[in-house]
Amino acid sequence: MNTKIEIIAEAGVNHNGSLSMALDLIDLAAEAQADYVKFQTFNSAKVVSRFAAKAEYQKRMTGEQDSQLEMIQKLELSEKDHFQLQEHCQKRGIKFLSTPFDRDSLAFLDQKMRLDKFKIASGELTNAPLIYDAGLSGKALILSTGMASLSEIEKTLSLLAFCYVTQDPVPATDAKALQAAFASAEGQRALRKNVTLLHCTTEYPAPYEDVNLRAMHTMRAAFGLPVGYSDHTPGIHISLAAAAMGARLIEKHFTLDQNLPGPDHKASLTPHELCELVKNVRQITLALGEGLKVPQPSEIKNIDIARRSIVAADTIRKDDVFTIHNLELKRPGTGLSPFRYWSLLGKRAHKDYQADEEIRESDAH
Repeated sequence: MNTKIEIIAEAGVNHNGSLSMALDLIDLAAEAQADYVKFQTFNSAKVVSRFAAKAEYQKRMTGEQDSQLEMIQKLELSEKDHFQLQEHCQKRGIKFLSTPFDRDSLAFLDQKMRLDKFKIASGELTNAPLIYDAGLSGKALILSTGMASLSEIEKTLSLLAFCYVTQDPVPATDAKALQAAFASAEGQRALRKNVTLLHCTTEYPAPYEDVNLRAMHTMRAAFGLPVGYSDHTPGIHISLAAAAMGARLIEKHFTLDQNLPGPDHKASLTPHELCELVKNVRQITLALGEGLKVPQPSEIKNIDIARRSIVAADTIRKDDVFTIHNLELKRPGTGLSPFRYWSLLGKRAHKDYQADEEIRESDAH
């Protein structure tokens, strides 16, 4: 059976702080038949200092008149909003997912909303206390790896393995303890059970020359974990390439309108593009198949039509010798296989053949 490629429709903060827009985004993701619609959960004052500058892409999209803190304060959703979104997802038959950006938000998603899975953003890969809390929750994690090296990913996975194995509320500061948990059979089993890695290029939009999709193979080989792709490039074609390369999960931002104000709209898919992404990824899932090289059901009927049999090139009389001059290979493939061609040469015909008549090996001696 094919392994399904799951699709996260990343609403993110493209609701612009409006519950109504967030509900509309859920409707679009459900209509596109994505598996998840994902939001972001944060307390601005716990995430960004008042001295933090905007990223260059944020300046391009929202200007420089306010700070990063002021920008994201406008994009917060209340706890009440979250529950309404979760309820709407249930009504629309799509899974609700969110990315926590601070420990209180993680606790809210875990203990109040009771989510069974969290997405950890690339920027939080080195946020050890947040990672530790996520590990102690015992919930499944989608870990985005933008900006990270293999050694940084391994360090985070080691911390998670320690959490899963020990469930110790006091984190280990001894690197050897973390490494031992990561190397243990129990730790590896827990990571395989709980963690999916996402390759990502943290730029909006991401330049094609920086995408480096083959890094998915590198991470899969290094850690033995399922690997997916969080796509920040324009359009859907790089996501489709990732799906064809074996991504188990595709995440992509989408918006109601690319012309809306806000940091992420311009680098997000339109509603039509999201539908196309889901449709094409579903087709790629089917096309990847099982990997066995055998005739497929749809082509079996064409075997006889497309292949060839050994036939008489012209009239052959009984006791004539079969030669390269009086034998040919022609369609259909209902007779003797061309692999028997050389074994017939030099033998004599038991019967008369007319041109194009299939030769039977039993009629040769």
